Amino acid sequence: MPLDPYLAERLHLIADVTFADLAEPDTMARFGEFMRDPAEWAEPDVAVANIAIPGPHGPVSVRRYTPPNPGTSAVLWVHGGGFLGGDLDMPEAHVVAAELASRASAVVISVGYRLATDDVHYPVPLDDVHAAWRWLRTGQAASAELVALGGASAGAALALASALRDRDEALRPADLLLLAYPFAHFPVPALDGATAAEMAELPPTLRFSPADIEFMVENYVGQLTDLPRDALPGAAALHSLPPVHLLLSEYDDLRPSGELLARQLAASGGTVKPYLAVGMPHGHLNRTPALAEVDRSLDFLAEALR
Repeated sequence: MPLDPYLAERLHLIADVTFADLAEPDTMARFGEFMRDPAEWAEPDVAVANIAIPGPHGPVSVRRYTPPNPGTSAVLWVHGGGFLGGDLDMPEAHVVAAELASRASAVVISVGYRLATDDVHYPVPLDDVHAAWRWLRTGQAASAELVALGGASAGAALALASALRDRDEALRPADLLLLAYPFAHFPVPALDGATAAEMAELPPTLRFSPADIEFMVENYVGQLTDLPRDALPGAAALHSLPPVHLLLSEYDDLRPSGELLARQLAASGGTVKPYLAVGMPHGHLNRTPALAEVDRSLDFLAEALR
């Protein structure tokens, strides 16, 4: 499949644009135009509440999404951003959480974990996510029939690492994992030749170079060698985990990490249901359901909760 036609016809807006170029207002405006979807997002009818919960490094911000007639499922959702970016307002957090709450009649908790900065590194972001997860699992959703743990990109790594902590500490686990285009390995395996050739034409802002990936890892963990097993959890033992719904983006330098993770989980005796979002670059959940493949991706995640 080629890149999604709507995105392809707008690539000229960001041709040859690098992340450093986004510091220029004119370039950032063109990037914003590229990110504009075919239609405005209509926020679903869900109640939204901001809460601060206790965590080992201080209060953790979470946002609760409650549909008008909640069912018997609940979700903790963790946004991505390379461990150093993102917040509760980004589409990958706010839009996804609201849509899952509406589509699955589920209570969704989106977690605003501390980001990796000069003085914040592993395991602080993971500690925040795990604290929010245990707060939901053992308190807010203790009697729910299905409680899921999920996230996107770096958030998927944090969600998976939280599930590994539950297993290793013999805590009550999630019933289901929802992992979107996970960043689970370092080094990241190489793309297949055909995909690499097609992606060679994409602008730098739709790619992850080896240097980009190294920077994210070193910024998060503080080092590039001797990484803790649950920092990039594809390196951990992956047995005895809940069933996984795995969403992948087709045109994604990190896609091989998700594909390898699927093979590892299956080889460890786990259950994995994959879905490939055709024509989509990494982070496509930062767009809205106005794009058909984003709509289908959200349905894939929501159907697992019904």
